[in-house]
Amino acid sequence: MAETSGVKHDTGKPEWAYLQWNALELVVLVQDYGAAKYSRDNWRRVEGLETRYLSAALRHIAAHARGETADSESELPHLAHAITSLLFVLENRIEEKHQ
Repeated sequence: MAETSGVKHDTGKPEWAYLQWNALELVVLVQDYGAAKYSRDNWRRVEGLETRYLSAALRHIAAHARGETADSESELPHLAHAITSLLFVLENRIEEKHQ
Protein backbone atom coordinates (compact mmCIF):
# COMPACT_ATOMS: atom_id res chain seq x y z
CA MET A 1 0.00 0.00 0.00
CA ALA A 2 1.36 3.44 -0.96
CA GLU A 3 2.08 6.12 1.66
CA THR A 4 -0.45 8.96 1.75
CA SER A 5 1.99 11.57 2.98
CA GLY A 6 5.68 12.23 2.46
CA VAL A 7 8.41 12.30 5.05
CA LYS A 8 10.90 15.12 5.56
CA HIS A 9 13.51 14.79 8.30
CA ASP A 10 14.07 18.43 9.19
CA THR A 11 13.38 18.49 12.92
CA GLY A 12 16.06 20.48 14.70
CA LYS A 13 17.34 22.13 11.53
CA PRO A 14 17.42 25.93 11.21
CA GLU A 15 14.07 27.39 10.14
CA TRP A 16 15.10 29.85 7.44
CA ALA A 17 11.48 30.78 6.83
CA TYR A 18 11.63 32.92 9.99
CA LEU A 19 13.71 35.54 8.18
CA GLN A 20 12.17 38.90 7.40
CA TRP A 21 12.67 39.04 3.65
CA ASN A 22 11.65 42.67 3.10
CA ALA A 23 14.12 43.87 5.72
CA LEU A 24 16.83 41.61 4.33
CA GLU A 25 16.28 43.03 0.87
CA LEU A 26 17.13 46.47 2.26
CA VAL A 27 20.35 45.04 3.73
CA VAL A 28 21.19 43.62 0.29
CA LEU A 29 20.54 47.05 -1.24
CA VAL A 30 22.97 48.60 1.27
CA GLN A 31 25.56 46.01 0.26
CA ASP A 32 24.91 46.74 -3.44
CA TYR A 33 25.37 50.43 -2.71
CA GLY A 34 28.65 49.78 -0.88
CA ALA A 35 29.95 47.48 -3.61
CA ALA A 36 29.28 50.16 -6.24
CA LYS A 37 30.85 52.90 -4.10
CA TYR A 38 33.96 50.96 -3.00
CA SER A 39 34.16 47.43 -4.45
CA ARG A 40 32.60 44.08 -3.72
CA ASP A 41 33.81 42.71 -0.38
CA ASN A 42 35.89 45.84 0.29
CA TRP A 43 34.74 45.65 3.90
CA ARG A 44 36.93 42.56 4.39
CA ARG A 45 40.07 44.64 3.79
CA VAL A 46 39.26 47.58 6.08
CA GLU A 47 41.93 48.11 8.74
CA GLY A 48 40.44 47.85 12.24
CA LEU A 49 37.29 46.30 10.78
CA GLU A 50 35.53 45.45 14.04
CA THR A 51 35.95 48.81 15.75
CA ARG A 52 35.16 50.81 12.64
CA TYR A 53 32.05 48.86 11.66
CA LEU A 54 30.75 48.76 15.23
CA SER A 55 31.15 52.55 15.29
CA ALA A 56 29.39 52.83 11.94
CA ALA A 57 26.52 50.68 13.20
CA LEU A 58 26.17 52.84 16.31
CA ARG A 59 26.19 56.05 14.23
CA HIS A 60 23.35 54.68 12.10
CA ILE A 61 21.43 53.52 15.19
CA ALA A 62 21.88 56.96 16.77
CA ALA A 63 20.65 58.66 13.59
CA HIS A 64 17.62 56.38 13.58
CA ALA A 65 17.00 57.15 17.28
CA ARG A 66 17.09 60.88 16.45
CA GLY A 67 14.28 60.32 13.97
CA GLU A 68 16.29 60.16 10.74
CA THR A 69 14.84 57.31 8.75
CA ALA A 70 17.25 57.22 5.82
CA ASP A 71 20.95 57.80 5.24
CA SER A 72 21.33 61.06 3.30
CA GLU A 73 23.84 59.62 0.84
CA SER A 74 22.35 56.22 -0.01
CA GLU A 75 18.73 57.11 0.82
CA LEU A 76 18.45 53.67 2.42
CA PRO A 77 17.27 53.13 6.00
CA HIS A 78 19.79 53.75 8.77
CA LEU A 79 18.76 50.47 10.36
CA ALA A 80 19.66 48.56 7.17
CA HIS A 81 23.09 50.22 7.26
CA ALA A 82 23.49 49.32 10.93
CA ILE A 83 22.52 45.69 10.31
CA THR A 84 24.95 45.50 7.39
CA SER A 85 27.79 46.82 9.56
CA LEU A 86 26.96 44.33 12.31
CA LEU A 87 26.85 41.49 9.79
CA PHE A 88 30.35 42.44 8.66
CA VAL A 89 31.60 42.23 12.24
CA LEU A 90 29.85 38.92 12.88
CA GLU A 91 31.04 37.38 9.62
CA ASN A 92 34.59 38.49 10.33
CA ARG A 93 34.49 36.88 13.79
CA ILE A 94 33.13 33.64 12.33
CA GLU A 95 35.82 33.59 9.65
CA GLU A 96 38.59 34.30 12.19
CA LYS A 97 37.33 31.46 14.38
CA HIS A 98 37.54 29.01 11.48
CA GLN A 99 41.04 29.98 10.36
